[in-house]
Amino acid sequence: MEKLGNFILGKWIDGDGDGQILYNAVNGNPIASATTQGFDFESILNYARTKGNPALRKMTFQERGRMLRALALHLMEKKEKFYALSYQSGATRIDSWIDIEGGIGNLFSNASLRRKLPDETFAMDGDAISLSKQNTFIGHHILVPKEGAAIHINAYNFPIWGMLEKIAVNLLAGVPAVVKPATVTSYLTEAVVREIIASNILPDGALQLLCGSAGNLLNYVNSQDVVTFTGSAQTGLMLKSHPNILAESVPFNMEADSLNCIVLGEDVEPGMEEWGLFIKEVKKEMTVKAGQKCTAIRRIFVPENKMEVVWKSISIELDKTVIGNPNNEKVRMGALASSHQRDEVRAQVKKILTTSELVYGSMDNVEVMDADALIGAFISPMLLINKNPFSCDEPHNVEAFGPVSTIMPYKNIDEAIELSKKGKGSLVSSIVTNDVATARDYVLGAASYHGRILVLNSECAKESTGHGSPLPLLVHGGPGRAGGGEEMGGLRGVKHYMQRTAIQGSPTMITAISNVYQTHAKGNVDGIHPFKKYFEELKIGDQIVTEKRLITSEDISKFADLSGDHFYAHMIDTDFNGTMFEEQVAHGYFIMSASAGLFVDSYDRNPVLLNYGIDELRFTKPMYAGASLYIRFTCKEKIGQELKEANPDVPMVKGADIPKGIVKWLVEMFDQTDEVVGIATILTMVEMKNKI
Repeated sequence: MEKLGNFILGKWIDGDGDGQILYNAVNGNPIASATTQGFDFESILNYARTKGNPALRKMTFQERGRMLRALALHLMEKKEKFYALSYQSGATRIDSWIDIEGGIGNLFSNASLRRKLPDETFAMDGDAISLSKQNTFIGHHILVPKEGAAIHINAYNFPIWGMLEKIAVNLLAGVPAVVKPATVTSYLTEAVVREIIASNILPDGALQLLCGSAGNLLNYVNSQDVVTFTGSAQTGLMLKSHPNILAESVPFNMEADSLNCIVLGEDVEPGMEEWGLFIKEVKKEMTVKAGQKCTAIRRIFVPENKMEVVWKSISIELDKTVIGNPNNEKVRMGALASSHQRDEVRAQVKKILTTSELVYGSMDNVEVMDADALIGAFISPMLLINKNPFSCDEPHNVEAFGPVSTIMPYKNIDEAIELSKKGKGSLVSSIVTNDVATARDYVLGAASYHGRILVLNSECAKESTGHGSPLPLLVHGGPGRAGGGEEMGGLRGVKHYMQRTAIQGSPTMITAISNVYQTHAKGNVDGIHPFKKYFEELKIGDQIVTEKRLITSEDISKFADLSGDHFYAHMIDTDFNGTMFEEQVAHGYFIMSASAGLFVDSYDRNPVLLNYGIDELRFTKPMYAGASLYIRFTCKEKIGQELKEANPDVPMVKGADIPKGIVKWLVEMFDQTDEVVGIATILTMVEMKNKI
């Protein structure tokens, strides 16, 4: 029988022995075997640390982001290969779309995060902090990639998405990965990794794959590594408690299966659009992936006077679900991942049934299309009812990881909140309501026990991603039973793989280290106006100090007429008694405009293409007629931009093919007493001499 490959130490290697046999979930046929027996796991981690880590650390965020985008484009071209394999896991085309294209979408999303990060191998975190009266000593925080590896121990339900959503983040951060997928569906992960390696997009050592047991891998992790786990809370606790994890203080991020819930608001009645949305959401979360989702709805809370009509409405929708061979176009729900998983679901349902009753479905029988229900790992959707949710613990403690959910009553929103908390922490909760007060009460009351809350109504329904869809720019995780970790989350996720270090020194020294100009650092004054320099020629700290401009009453009045801003403080004939001002005061935006008149090199064409925007504009002191204004104008930060690729369906915007970058400038506005009256960061688009 064919063995799945393991990609370690820069090559594909088979493990020793026969290994574990993997079976087709639909027809029971063997697919391959998987084993890691005989591997030296210490050398695998050392290879990641000594080969992959240095290579990634040398790359900037911009380079890593472009690498992720190239990888996403490559895998998207190969996606049909993955679809052809995915049905063997019992997944329908829609199920597979979540796993395959959802995973690739994570690569695209994380690649786009490069636009929020510097063109550096590191990043500064937050703002500088002044630590002295004379402004000679400051503090800041720097983020650098950890020097270890990310070890990802993943679940069986999303063998592609589970890998890609994690490696996208650690690769952007500059850390290599060792991926250990759940063995039962690892043939899908292996197929994707083969394409990744064949693409030659990632540097050597950036990704390794183990199809089989993790062996004694955790014996060799250290404080520079990060371990992530997705799966059952029981297994997660065992791994998290590993002596070496504890002894080395290894960061451990766990995303565990949880008893997620949905609440039907008291305001929602049959016939309302929200009613249909609620029923549809429950059905979808019970049947997509045959209920094998860590975010699937396990508990359904409805007003006690609507119990019967709700469970009957859900049952009608479940009756429409065709179950069977996922290759058949008429089938809407496939098989569980394995017959072992089916046995496990049945065992868990029996526990819930000790205090609940089954109102839809069957423990033992299911009608299937184009398949054999006994040979394949098929199971019926099952809807249970528990009428005493405050006195029965089973629905809140026992999870059947399949198409199983329990409906329970509540009297008011406070009870709904308390019931949601009885799950002891979950990945996601949803509430379907059109009532603002109900939504606010639920979110504020339940948020501490949930990683994500969806508020669903007719207004957002058409574009809502739904209850069960974790998104790459939002955190995915939850407290308590859900593991207490966070995955993805945009920049938040990237920081999990980086060391945050406080640094202290003079503004000039911190500027040199960070390559971001810090206020009160020494500037570079070379006699050439910075606007006359191309992007590559500009240096952080390039600076000019302008001449002074007298601010007159006539200036202020003219700006009021030109802008239409006749706020009383800008009017010369205002009675200023009892106001914050002594006399006619200049508009803040006039001061900003006058500042531009001082620092802009006005007449000759230069490499500055356009003004891109203003950040962090503050007016700190009023300027009255008779005051003088001057500017200290400093190159603060530079971020290069790659050229936009031509799209035959979209006309090219003029200038899109000009090599350029964004330059941030610190604008400090002073009056004749040398006091700061305003401060801003402006952004300009500056031409490059050379293409990136």
